[in-house]
Amino acid sequence: MIPATPVSRRPRPFYRQIYVQVLAAIVAGGLIGHFAPETGVALKPLGDGFIKLVKMVIAPVIFLTIVTGIAGMRDVASVGRVAGKALVYFFIMSTLALVVGLVVGNVVQPGAGLNIDPASLQIGAVSEYVAKAHDATLIGFLTGIIPDTIVGAFADGNLLQVLFFAISFGIALATIGAPARPLLDVLGSASAGMFKLVDIFMRAAPIGAFGAFAFTIGRYGIGTLANLAALVATFYLTALIFVLGILGLVARAAGFSIFRLIGYLKAELLLVLGTSSSESALPSLIEKMEAAGCPRPIVGLVVPTGYSFNLDGTNIYMTLAALFIAQATDIHLSLGEQLLLLGVAMLSSKGAAGVTGAGFITLAATLSIVPSVPVAGMALILGVDRFMSECRSLTNFIGNAVATVVVSRWEGGIDEKRFAATLGRQRSVRS
Repeated sequence: MIPATPVSRRPRPFYRQIYVQVLAAIVAGGLIGHFAPETGVALKPLGDGFIKLVKMVIAPVIFLTIVTGIAGMRDVASVGRVAGKALVYFFIMSTLALVVGLVVGNVVQPGAGLNIDPASLQIGAVSEYVAKAHDATLIGFLTGIIPDTIVGAFADGNLLQVLFFAISFGIALATIGAPARPLLDVLGSASAGMFKLVDIFMRAAPIGAFGAFAFTIGRYGIGTLANLAALVATFYLTALIFVLGILGLVARAAGFSIFRLIGYLKAELLLVLGTSSSESALPSLIEKMEAAGCPRPIVGLVVPTGYSFNLDGTNIYMTLAALFIAQATDIHLSLGEQLLLLGVAMLSSKGAAGVTGAGFITLAATLSIVPSVPVAGMALILGVDRFMSECRSLTNFIGNAVATVVVSRWEGGIDEKRFAATLGRQRSVRS
């Protein structure tokens, strides 16, 4: 039998690359939002519809990835080891992010000189976020990980509840052994079908990014950035320092380049930028991390867990924004008060999902506990929070991608040849 001659695939034209389409959509959406703001606001359903499409498949993708990965592992005890390593890594990086926010906020002092009287601030504009913050307690968060019903976890789209059930079910199937093989075959086929569905949905990513970015610019306007340009610029610079500096050093210590990883995930990063939500690219992150050679069980554990416990961008934002409010209202925070702020922020940031507005809610939760900084001061940054939300989401996304590779290398389970070849190509798995 004559072996089949491999067919060489011609590279796609640049205009058919998903990241090029998303970038063009962001530019077009920004122009419409700026020059025709009413039209931009009216395009909001395009972004909302795309995010709903992606959120619809997140729970089943996580469930199938984790169950098939864990059930196929010979050493079930390694599940706890991987989870433990991931949580240790998350704690270290979250602490570093909070510290970086504090240091930069004290050095740059973006709120200094505004001299705003705290009594003149109206809390009405942020009362909704404060109410949500009061509803979110640490005990409630921990008990909320266990779903009331299995169906309820999927219906509500609660990532941690789905993660809890998937890990438990995967371990149960792994202990059964051979009798579970027929079910695993079915779940494996379902997983392949679900990722194909993700690929189909991602074709609409440019439309979603177009609508979401047109709404952001049309609703909030570029002009709102001028009043608080120092805060926004400081936050973006701080996030850049954290990603290229701290995460870059972590990546280098783990044997890979942060720039190559960013290049590999450029389509997903542009999608996050356009939608202001890291959750919109979660299924694609799982898919591309597996394609890069990271083991499925590790990807399934680290990525969804990181979306609640490894929020580097949100942590930077909370300490930096809190210091900005204190400086703007002429409130001096001692070292002890700043350390208290850091500790409270560490606790309140856990469980914040990667969706638009979550960072503002966790900031409200932090300031509600720290009496030195007025909660009403959040009204000062409400107008530009949407623009900082994009940077929070980008930083969170990159942080979770780095964490996946680091834990995979830590476990010694990464396919080194495929990883080197994939990041060397820097091509999307959909291209």
